[in-house]
Amino acid sequence: MEQVRRQVDRLCWTGITLGLAFTMTNVQHFAAAGAAVWSLPWLAAWLLDPTVSLVLVAILRAEQLTARYRIRTGPWVRRAKWFTLGATYVMNTWASFAAGSWSGIVLHSVPPLLVFTAAEAVTDLRDKLAEAAAAAFTETTEEQPAVEAAKPRPRVARGRRLFSDFLADARKAWAPGIEVTPAWVREVTGCSRGLSSRLAAALAAEIAESGGRP
Repeated sequence: MEQVRRQVDRLCWTGITLGLAFTMTNVQHFAAAGAAVWSLPWLAAWLLDPTVSLVLVAILRAEQLTARYRIRTGPWVRRAKWFTLGATYVMNTWASFAAGSWSGIVLHSVPPLLVFTAAEAVTDLRDKLAEAAAAAFTETTEEQPAVEAAKPRPRVARGRRLFSDFLADARKAWAPGIEVTPAWVREVTGCSRGLSSRLAAALAAEIAESGGRP
């Protein structure tokens, strides 16, 4: 998802940069107003379009950051953006409108209008892609516990316990004063009912032989 966001961002900014570069020559021609080539007015005319474009790019970049954190900008930010976009459009198409050339109007309108729409779209697209990334992360997080719960738990294999093992457990649990019965043996060792009688008899015999010590 993050890779898609970077690709969309780069493609949009590449288109905006190329569109602004295309408008630079038209704006310079408009600002030079027939001045001699390499004269001071002709050279100064090249500064007009970068001045407007740099302000526009700065506003667009700031809007991207504020949109990421859901921060609304003031009205002057939007006014400045549309003023720079409108100024670029007018300076690009003025000569074509004055000459009444429809082909020139169409030709010089496409790059500024493309920059206009891309400037609005890039901020909204980045915002929506951020929401999509957050939704995808939430969905993945919710699915992970369900997958873990669905996995069968491995069973711990228990080794086979012998008669001597049960007898050792009963011997450890016995203390003077405790009556050795099958029920008591089952309680302290967890053996079966059939085995408890044999264990009780064996433990009682040991206690009797040892004089009350198991």
